[in-house]
Amino acid sequence: MGFYAERVLPNLIACACGTRPILKHRRVMVPEAEGVVLEVGLGSGTNLPYYDASRVKQVIGVEPSEGMRTKAQRAIGRQAIPVELIDAPAEALPVEDRSVDTVLLTFTLCTIPDWQAALAEMRRVLKPGGRLVFLEHGLAPDAGVARWQHRIEPVWKRIGGGCHLSRPIDRMIADSGFRIDRLEADYTPKSPKIAGFVYRGIAH
Repeated sequence: MGFYAERVLPNLIACACGTRPILKHRRVMVPEAEGVVLEVGLGSGTNLPYYDASRVKQVIGVEPSEGMRTKAQRAIGRQAIPVELIDAPAEALPVEDRSVDTVLLTFTLCTIPDWQAALAEMRRVLKPGGRLVFLEHGLAPDAGVARWQHRIEPVWKRIGGGCHLSRPIDRMIADSGFRIDRLEADYTPKSPKIAGFVYRGIAH
């Protein structure tokens, strides 16, 4: 995939997704996961320290980037919870139907090319009563901010590995057949507004 995509971009993403304001979001949402957890877009393993080991049996991490998987191996080695790392895209999850209790999605839906197919796959693998826990940045409610998101997005995608700024996360999840049980959305402090409007929620 090229030097930038596999060597430079993973470091940039890990840095951006590991800032203190973003880690505060993770500390709130990741402990909501329980049972057998499928983390779609494991990345560098930033979420792993925030899982509640008393509630989580296993983490299956899906990550298509070789550079990210390399970084994740270091984090996996420090975990007591069993973690299986899989090279696969979100649009074709190599996981059995109705086999996981929680799907965890953090700052991933913005980059998935075919998000409709990916969310359909997440619904497929969830057990009856299973939950989708999501933490994603996306379209801001303020017209002025949204205009800038649309203007900057073409360039942003090129340097950010396909990251979209203006995806309406809540509508995407609801339109894919999930029922949202809990939703909070606001700007992240000390973050640029174009990339800092964050949706946090749980759906089934």
